[in-house]
Amino acid sequence: MSWLVLVVSGVLEAVWAAALGRSEGFSRPVPSVVFLVALVASMGGLAFAMRDLPVGTAYAVWVGIGAVLTVAYAMTTGQEPVSALKILFLSMIIGGVVGLKLVH
Repeated sequence: MSWLVLVVSGVLEAVWAAALGRSEGFSRPVPSVVFLVALVASMGGLAFAMRDLPVGTAYAVWVGIGAVLTVAYAMTTGQEPVSALKILFLSMIIGGVVGLKLVH
């Protein structure tokens, strides 16, 4: 259960990061509210997962998922250029996250 909550929390990290970018310094209300709700849910899920998982592992997985999804979203929407090297390095992060799950 902790791993599932951790993965969902990582996804929510990408949601709040994207919403933060779209909030334009919290001047746009809808992205600002999405940011706040996703942030609280993401942190709450991370805290829940850390009851059963080591802090370092949980944090690395949470950040890894959030970072990969944030960059993937930015590349998909055209906010960030796509390159073979970026895809390679994002794949390495995914491999690290999977590896942490496997060795747990």
